[in-house]
Amino acid sequence: MQLDWNDPVRTLKVDLDQDKARALGLTPADVNLVTQSVMNGATLSQLREHENLVDIVARAVPQERLDLDTLKDVNVYTRAGTVVPLSEVAKVKYELEEPVLWRRNRDMAITVRADVKDGEQAVSVTKEIEPLLKDIEAKLPAGYRVDTGGAVEESEKANKALAAVAPVMVLTILLILMLQLQDFSKMATVFLTAPLGLIGVVAALLAFRAPLGFVAILGIIALGGMIMRNSVILIDQVRIEMEEGRDAWNAIVDAALHRTRPVVLTAAATVLAMLPLTRSVFWGPMALAIMGGLTVATVLTIFFVPALYAAWFKVGRAPAGSTDAAPGHVVVASLK
Repeated sequence: MQLDWNDPVRTLKVDLDQDKARALGLTPADVNLVTQSVMNGATLSQLREHENLVDIVARAVPQERLDLDTLKDVNVYTRAGTVVPLSEVAKVKYELEEPVLWRRNRDMAITVRADVKDGEQAVSVTKEIEPLLKDIEAKLPAGYRVDTGGAVEESEKANKALAAVAPVMVLTILLILMLQLQDFSKMATVFLTAPLGLIGVVAALLAFRAPLGFVAILGIIALGGMIMRNSVILIDQVRIEMEEGRDAWNAIVDAALHRTRPVVLTAAATVLAMLPLTRSVFWGPMALAIMGGLTVATVLTIFFVPALYAAWFKVGRAPAGSTDAAPGHVVVASLK
């Protein structure tokens, strides 16, 4: 664990006696000008060297500037023309102060950082520590508080940004589906298959104890696109089968059979490609979400999409002995 406030440094403080200074006709600005000139120097002029301007600074030698007794004896000229030593109107002493004063949202802040051990998530450890800080926070003086930063804070910021753009993302997905399918009913059918991956996502994250953070949510969003892509492939295959002269029922069955192999192989390639990322602390939750969700969703898609298509468009099994319907014609039948 480490703090971002370093060790205090020694500084020279001039404590001005305001009453004596006013009696002698001195102001804090006069004293400040003298002390700054002695310690840091005063710029008298500038020297031009080619295109650069170099300041000409007059200041005391280091032995005098770094000696406390010398600074006490510095002459301060009053407005009346008299001269008084600095020790007559001010006390010069050494003090310790913070070299850098850090601020957070314009408030003075001390940041405490810590590393987690291998195999642990920063978000999970933070959630375990937060209840333990309640007693400490309750004993703090008025105006003091304990804020949570790090991965938790950044994840909350990302989630808020994601929530703000979520409506735009949904509208964009619907627009793309409409351009591909050119049918509102088919678009709705495909869109309803997106949540199928949540079953596998929850199982995978619970099994490997991975947090559901911003990175995992990104994986779920990408997973929804993969699932809807597979659904579009199946529905488009149904259209192709029907254009070749099959009735709607047989077209749905044949589409599911023909597209099972490429859909499964594509899903398997995606899952295997995510394996190296599972060892990453940052990208691991996203990889697990995609792997678990896509595995379960692929199996469900093969069975669910044909059933949903048949239920949505009220497609029934054709009676025995019937011939294939005309292209594009939906045969509606029921079995008793």
